Amino acid sequence: MRPQYDYGDEVRVVRNVRNDGTFPGESTGTLLVRRGSTGFVKDVGTFLQDQIIYSVHFLDADRIVGCREEELIPVDAPWVPSRFEFRDKVATRIPLGIQGQVLVEAGEIGEVIKVVRDHPDGVAYHVHFLDRNTLLVPETALTESEPAINDTDNSSEP
Repeated sequence: MRPQYDYGDEVRVVRNVRNDGTFPGESTGTLLVRRGSTGFVKDVGTFLQDQIIYSVHFLDADRIVGCREEELIPVDAPWVPSRFEFRDKVATRIPLGIQGQVLVEAGEIGEVIKVVRDHPDGVAYHVHFLDRNTLLVPETALTESEPAINDTDNSSEP
C-alpha cells in the first residue's frame, strides 16, 4: 500500500466532503469542502491499516481535511464538473423511456448510483428509481429534488 500523493502535491477533491463526526467544531453532515476544490497534501497517514488518508489543506476554505485516496485526483488531471453525485436525490425534468415506452414520469424522484463523466454526450448518471431498473440519464434531464442538508452555499458552482 503505497500513497499515490506526497507532501506538497496539489490535488482536487472529486466529491463533496462532509463532516463524518471527526472534524472539530462542525456538526456531523456539514459540508466541509465542495467537489472540484483544490488543495495541497500536508500529511499522509492510514486508517484501519488498509486505507490511505491524506490531510489536504484547501486554501480557499482555509481548512485541513482528511481525504481518502479515491476522493482525490491530481490537480492537472482532466476534471469534468457534474451537478450531482453519488447518493444525491434527483427529480426528472421530463418523462424518461426506452424505445418509446415511458418508464419514469416527469417529477419522479430517483437516487444517483454512479456519475458518468466520460459519456460521449456529456455528463450522465445511473439513476435508480424505486421498484424499477436503473436508467442512464443525461444531466440535462434532471433537477434537484430537495436541498442538501446543511448545504447553505447557493453558488452555481458544480
